[in-house]
Amino acid sequence: MSSAAGAGFAQRGAAAVHDKIRGPIQRSDRMLAIIGGSGLTQLSNLAIVRREVVRTPYGEPSGALTYGSLCEEPVVFLARHGYGHTIPPHLVNYRANIWALKQADVSGIISVASVGSIRADLAPGTLVVPDQIIDYTWDRKSTFFEGGETPVKHVDFTHPYDPSLRQRLLLATAAVGELAVDGGVYAATQGPRLETAAEINRFERDGADVVGMTGMPEAVLARELELPYAALNVVVNYGAGRADSAAGIIFDDIETVLQTAMSRVRVILEKLCQV
Repeated sequence: MSSAAGAGFAQRGAAAVHDKIRGPIQRSDRMLAIIGGSGLTQLSNLAIVRREVVRTPYGEPSGALTYGSLCEEPVVFLARHGYGHTIPPHLVNYRANIWALKQADVSGIISVASVGSIRADLAPGTLVVPDQIIDYTWDRKSTFFEGGETPVKHVDFTHPYDPSLRQRLLLATAAVGELAVDGGVYAATQGPRLETAAEINRFERDGADVVGMTGMPEAVLARELELPYAALNVVVNYGAGRADSAAGIIFDDIETVLQTAMSRVRVILEKLCQV
């Protein structure tokens, strides 16, 4: 297939998908979506207006969309693993989640996720705004374009995170006196088990800096639907075989870090809505 023909197919495929989406209400072009991961199954500082149960062509999202405001700016919140944290990373319905947020007419998506550190200098409690991904997942539904009525669409994924949204995150973090690492390679693993020490060594050789289980296919699905997407990663432990995880992962320590770090994240998200 020529590049011109491929582009034509991509445009027709995109049109077919977008034609299926019917946003019920025109909403603010500043309304961000926040997808909360482990440790952020709810936004305690969100002034909730309503919750909406959504159906999509791809099944049900992880939960109802929670509409509200942060600092008087509109926000939609979705708990990636369900509001009771009952959905493991490999069974999250990523397509339904992203589709539902597109239908809600959000201006962009911020993913908040806990990660393990591969680099020695990324200690637990560090915040990272990654700029690249390596995908080690398998058997996850990773595209809206599977043929038939929606021809295959090849999206450019050179830079998987939206540059403007990343900059907003970094500005918001600095504005509240926090420090976030600008850039990093996120290794997306299948889960739900944690990694072996040998796997962490492999990821380091591949150039990864942090490791998590939910970055893909979430990021590419957002790209397919032309939704700006950026991530705020919270380092909660060193990867297997590293530093205080040399003999094994200490889960009590992870919980302690999560509780402290997520309170900082909530402040950053408030500021993000204002910048």
